[in-house]
Amino acid sequence: MIPERKSEVLSRFGSARVAVLGDIMLDVYLWGQVTRVSPEAPVPVVSVKKQTCCPGGAANVMRNIATLGANAEGFGVIGDDDTGRQLLAEFAAAGIGARGILADADRPTTEKRRIMASGQQLLRVDQEDTSSVPDDIRRRLVNMIVDRIRSGGLDAIIFEDYAKGLLASWMLEEIVAEARKHRVATALDPKPGGIDPVRGLTVIKPNRNEAFAMANVQDRTPGADPAGDPALKEAAARLLEQWQPEHLLISLAAQGMALFRHDRDAELIPTRAREVFDVSGAGDTVTAAYTLALASGADPVTAADIANRAASVVVAKVGTAPISFEELCHVCEQEDL
Repeated sequence: MIPERKSEVLSRFGSARVAVLGDIMLDVYLWGQVTRVSPEAPVPVVSVKKQTCCPGGAANVMRNIATLGANAEGFGVIGDDDTGRQLLAEFAAAGIGARGILADADRPTTEKRRIMASGQQLLRVDQEDTSSVPDDIRRRLVNMIVDRIRSGGLDAIIFEDYAKGLLASWMLEEIVAEARKHRVATALDPKPGGIDPVRGLTVIKPNRNEAFAMANVQDRTPGADPAGDPALKEAAARLLEQWQPEHLLISLAAQGMALFRHDRDAELIPTRAREVFDVSGAGDTVTAAYTLALASGADPVTAADIANRAASVVVAKVGTAPISFEELCHVCEQEDL
């Protein structure tokens, strides 16, 4: 049985409305077997048996929101190409609102193509343009989201920065200012060096490496117990001061997560993953589940626990994979993993 508090939060997922703005991409997987070494160079030859694709980057966050039963609205940029059209088809199949997905004929849709053999990734090939998206397209996206906030159509907004050229500080500043007026939660999954600090977000969710890079603090104690890690506390304090979010959630891989808030001791959420096959997309799942839980009335600690349980499910899958609402409910029943 799911504990009462979590049950209340999960019961509200279906009515939550979450917008995701960020760098969207298509993840392509070529699955096969290594049959021999190439006579042309000392590299393996992979005999491809099948090809699969799925939304990646910010699009994977959108997909996680949708598979968790909430209403997902996507905002981002694709190219006028087959990869972009494939992404639109993926959005339609997942029930993701795509009116905020704009096409720019002057740039390709970001695609990450992975070569897989025996469940292991051998190679990744990226097709992308990381130059800045034109400001007229950025302005259209900001205006669309602000209009959705003012009409009462959103409960939360997630910003996904993969440093592919879409997000700029001024975009977040305008959206966050409007969101605060209407009590709409805002979350940022950042990329170091991507954008300048934006104050007033509900939550920022970097991983450990990103947190230290953003804070410009040397990670002197990798692998230390998070409860007594002075370098981690220093990095968190600096990010809280620079960005002024309500919460700072730092994912710590096998050590779980650490939740920091102003004038409070850190809350440590230990990992619940039993098996780890692939961490691809795990951060996306954490961001989606945490923000969705907040939008559904969870306090930060409960939201972090739900997100941590969600991550334990997806890292046991191979490839970029979302979590379903049923899977989350199941793992939330298991209090003693």
